[in-house]
Amino acid sequence: MSETAENGPWLVAGLGNPGPGYAGNRHNVGFMVADLLAHRIGARFAVHRSRAMVAEGRLGPPGPDSRRIVLAKPMSYMNLSGGPVNAVCGYQKIPLERVVVVHDELDIDYGVLRLKRGGGDNGHNGLKSLTSTLGREYYRVRFGVGRPPGRMEVSDYVLKDFSSTERKELDYFVDRAADAVEALITDGLDRAQSAFNS
Repeated sequence: MSETAENGPWLVAGLGNPGPGYAGNRHNVGFMVADLLAHRIGARFAVHRSRAMVAEGRLGPPGPDSRRIVLAKPMSYMNLSGGPVNAVCGYQKIPLERVVVVHDELDIDYGVLRLKRGGGDNGHNGLKSLTSTLGREYYRVRFGVGRPPGRMEVSDYVLKDFSSTERKELDYFVDRAADAVEALITDGLDRAQSAFNS
């Protein structure tokens, strides 16, 4: 099926750090959502020359209304996410208006989602790298992880695994975030915000 500007591919970039030592960290929730989306569309991640793990498939039932999506997990570490994501966009010819980034967000309570387009990086080094490389007008699915307790440094907090209490609901919240990504791509930002911006 040929692709027009309207039904061309979308890129969903889940942010995180590579390697098993980081897998359960709060900072890696973007990877978790990307992994679930890959499972849903029956795709497997493979190494790509962009320094990202990439998987491809289609959202929705077969037919003209399905959407091709490219999932990417940058393997460059969080602070350098922009290069690999930009490389995937270039290789796949995906414009900025069809880029969705899934990331952890400190200023939102745990498990709460906020969807938006554009904005600042709020001190998030992954977003800072993306914005410097891509520009700022990409879509964001912001997954709340809450603020660190007491005097804990932010860097220590986001590089720790979710607590045992948080893990009881983590699968549910990751599932909901994946639903939000799908809704954003298939229904548009306004409808997805109405459904998921709690």
